[in-house]
Amino acid sequence: MQIFYEPEIVENGGYLDPVESNHCVKVLRKREGDVIHIINGQGQLFEAEITDANARRCQVRILTETKEDPPAYVCHIAFAPTKNIDRTEWFVEKSTEIGIGIISPIFSMNSERRNLKNDRLDKIITSAVKQSGALWRPVLNELADFKTFIKQSFTGDKFIAHCHEDGDKPHLQDVVSRAKDTLVLIGPEGDFGPDEVKMARDLGFRSVSLGSARLRTETAALVACH
Repeated sequence: MQIFYEPEIVENGGYLDPVESNHCVKVLRKREGDVIHIINGQGQLFEAEITDANARRCQVRILTETKEDPPAYVCHIAFAPTKNIDRTEWFVEKSTEIGIGIISPIFSMNSERRNLKNDRLDKIITSAVKQSGALWRPVLNELADFKTFIKQSFTGDKFIAHCHEDGDKPHLQDVVSRAKDTLVLIGPEGDFGPDEVKMARDLGFRSVSLGSARLRTETAALVACH
């Protein structure tokens, strides 16, 4: 099933944006009368008939609508982007495919990357939701400083994954609840600094392990997602 993405398909009178219009008409050669499927990233799937096969502004008529309830809980991953941007993009793609609700890039004292192009990541997320058929699009936050980020208000459980000795540090899978919103912090490849771990602990984050292996940042983030 070919899926198109248009967040305002109902509000805008049934038009695809220029990028999706071009893909629909020029690339896939869809014509008037053809039936396509559209998601809005907010839990709705539409079956629609093309009424104007315009490569710049394709218009459709909605035939049917399917709604999906919001997830019972939200998994929120805050991670330090890698120096190699391809690995960061890989993580964003895979986390979208498996249904992560919120993705928050952060930078800490050992971060090798302190800038990020969210427009590029937005395109990757759009492609991933279309490929996977996910009806809920994750929220992508702007890159934020670690100290500022952890002081924000969060609902649910909060964890920080790190490699430092920190008393009884359980595995994340042993303490996470599948019925509550969860935020997990994943540091850069140089890990969070001891002071950063203490700061997070003082603000209510619980230290956790992701296993005995030393994982790459994007691998650790995906393990936490799962």
